[in-house]
Amino acid sequence: MRRLSIRMFVHSLRSDWNNGNAHFLRGLCRGLVSLGHDVRCYEPEHGWSYQNLLTEERGAASLRQFDTCYPELDIRLYREEEDLVDQLTEELRGADIVVVHEWNSPQVAAAILSLRDRLGFRMLFHDTHHRASSSQSEIQRLRVQEFDGVLAFGDALRRIYVDQLGISQTWTLHEAADTTLFRPLASAKKYECVWIGNWGDHERTRELHEFLLCPARALQPIRFQVHGVRYPDDAIHALSSAGISCQGYLPNLSAPSVYAESLLTLHIPRRQYAESLPGIPTIRVFEALACGIPLLCSPWSDCEGLFEPDTFWIAEDGKRMTAMISELLRDSAAREQLAQSGLACVLRSHTCLHRAEQLTSICEEVLQ
Repeated sequence: MRRLSIRMFVHSLRSDWNNGNAHFLRGLCRGLVSLGHDVRCYEPEHGWSYQNLLTEERGAASLRQFDTCYPELDIRLYREEEDLVDQLTEELRGADIVVVHEWNSPQVAAAILSLRDRLGFRMLFHDTHHRASSSQSEIQRLRVQEFDGVLAFGDALRRIYVDQLGISQTWTLHEAADTTLFRPLASAKKYECVWIGNWGDHERTRELHEFLLCPARALQPIRFQVHGVRYPDDAIHALSSAGISCQGYLPNLSAPSVYAESLLTLHIPRRQYAESLPGIPTIRVFEALACGIPLLCSPWSDCEGLFEPDTFWIAEDGKRMTAMISELLRDSAAREQLAQSGLACVLRSHTCLHRAEQLTSICEEVLQ
């Protein structure tokens, strides 16, 4: 395997505030570095995720935690308000592959495209969201048809690029857990059930009521907690009324310790991933399983066969979710079986090193 010069353009690696993409991208870059590649990461100096993180009480600690956990990542900042071509020309000289994540601006994509032929690198578009399905015009503003290929984090998403956007050079590159950091930890249990996630833009409000609030209300005084941002006042009130402790922003790198303090966790996919883009588990599933915590999920189809049977349980409705939570809390042997099955599945197939090896093969194919 030859050493590749890979340049990664992301919205932010430093900040994970409402930026779940940072979770996987940090680990993927670590995996690429561990394979011996020359990796540089680029992000806007004043991106919205970073700016919002600075307003959080735990924001400064989160940034220090990131620096401590990922010292090997070479992150370079640029200013979107200045001439991007001038800023990036020397930075991209000698690059083999430039990966542009879909949370970049059209201006950034255009600047890199303008340098490709002059500097001789190849470009890959990396999509880990649902906009190609829900807001396709926004994706087209990034001129994806001009890239040398597309990396999609699920086959349903990849098919959109092939069938609707006419891009033949596409690959499925699922997210994965950075198991150098996401692993089982020993801790006293403080809560029976935890959910980590952002309330968001009404993409799963109905599902959160059915699969989180209703079970919590029915199972009181069982202790539920949630962590996340962008919770409107009515959501906070509903959580409190259901007896759920709302803890606010949680640095993603602190998630393993929070999982360790809970007996089980829930995954409640956004509606896009349950209906329009089936088979995409998103990052929280991989991370939770890597931490060795039993996982219960609202309706979702593993149509790509990523997980072994009984890696986690799927509840078809809120009543079944309530019953499953109650059953697992009574049955420590069932919790242990789920935890061990999930951890083994991640270690076998779904680590960031697995994805770094896969991306290396894709880059070699693109460079032929």
